[in-house]
Amino acid sequence: MTVHKEVSQDGKKLTISIKGRFDFTKHREFRESYEDKALSAVVVDLKEATYLDSSALGMLLLLRDHAGGDDSDIRVVNCSSDVRKILAISNFDKLFGIS
Repeated sequence: MTVHKEVSQDGKKLTISIKGRFDFTKHREFRESYEDKALSAVVVDLKEATYLDSSALGMLLLLRDHAGGDDSDIRVVNCSSDVRKILAISNFDKLFGIS
């Protein structure tokens, strides 16, 4: 599995880690990692992600909608410089906490 999820002990924080290419082939796994959860905070860890495309951006937007839209607390962490550029060009730094 290239999408790994971990829920905090109190059940309030979900961490989703992506390994390899973050593209449409991960859509089902990514969606399943959060769809049955009531979320108050989500961390998407891209430490092991090697690639990110427009479908991954769409998946992040779907996650944001599921987590409450403007009221959501979603952080995208451990971005490579290339991924950080893609997120900045797409103005995702306005929608997500990015580090």
